Amino acid sequence: MAESNDGKNALDIAVFGAGTFGRNHLRIYRQLEESGFGVKLAAVVDSDPVTAEMLSQQGGFTVFRSPEACLEACRAGTLHLDAVSICVPTSAHFSVASQALAQGLDVLLEKPIAVNLAEADALVGQAAASGQILQVGLLERFNPAVTAAEPLVNGPMFFEAHRLSVFHRRALDVDVVLDLMIHDLDIVLSLARSPVRELHAVGLRILSSQVDIANVRLEFASGCVANFTASRVSTETVRKLRFFQPHQYLSIDYARQDLLIISVAPGEDGAALAAAKPAVQSGEPLLLEIKAFLDSVRTRRPPKVKPEEARDALAVALDINQAIRAHAARAGLNQP
Repeated sequence: MAESNDGKNALDIAVFGAGTFGRNHLRIYRQLEESGFGVKLAAVVDSDPVTAEMLSQQGGFTVFRSPEACLEACRAGTLHLDAVSICVPTSAHFSVASQALAQGLDVLLEKPIAVNLAEADALVGQAAASGQILQVGLLERFNPAVTAAEPLVNGPMFFEAHRLSVFHRRALDVDVVLDLMIHDLDIVLSLARSPVRELHAVGLRILSSQVDIANVRLEFASGCVANFTASRVSTETVRKLRFFQPHQYLSIDYARQDLLIISVAPGEDGAALAAAKPAVQSGEPLLLEIKAFLDSVRTRRPPKVKPEEARDALAVALDINQAIRAHAARAGLNQP
């Protein structure tokens, strides 16, 4: 293992999947390696022969055509790894992550944690039993605007989330709920801190075989209500979350990394409004996420996004999809 600037052995990392989002993981790990952060990109996996050849020409790491081949090299002693970023299609999350954990590797797994609760529960249990770090890539947890808002949460009673994206052919193996909305579900679940009591949802297929646009209303046991809209067929990109709590309104713009706070204070002449925009130290959420993962690998502290929390977000997302199917059947929409 190479040494970092602080004299510690660098962590040997592999990236499984060099597609659209996997390339971002590669970029971050290269950036951290070049800055002496204490990480070495040791291996990359991609099944596409053209991509694999292109990666091989870059040098500096070993290229494999499958996760199994990479893990076999670890067992044979020809490759050393400490951890892996898994950016393969969602349908392969369970199989690949389970193999990596069984190999004794710490895992950063892209969202969602799995395609169903049985697989999610198996991964949660496997990580707990092995003592390996399993962090799921629910990226907005690391958004500086969200981090700035977290200490201010005080009994929120209403959330409104909008996540709109233009159409592209990334991640069409899952619907818009598992592709986009799950980020907002995770954030709201972490802030509401109450179980879901009631759920209503509607969704439509537009340009793919999966649901591309969805609207959801959740009511929590606390009485808090949350409305979600997610679309991947929009003409604009919007990523915003607003929530109201006693005497206060907070607005988060994920993309701009802005936080606006409007406080209501009673006065002799009626309520007075005071607006504030706290300073938010900007930063790339993926970079912050990967740094947090590497810190957990080194310190053995639990990750910020615990696998149980990723499992809970998946559970709500799957309930939403079931509700969408039920609504489609009632409305005669012939949805899957």
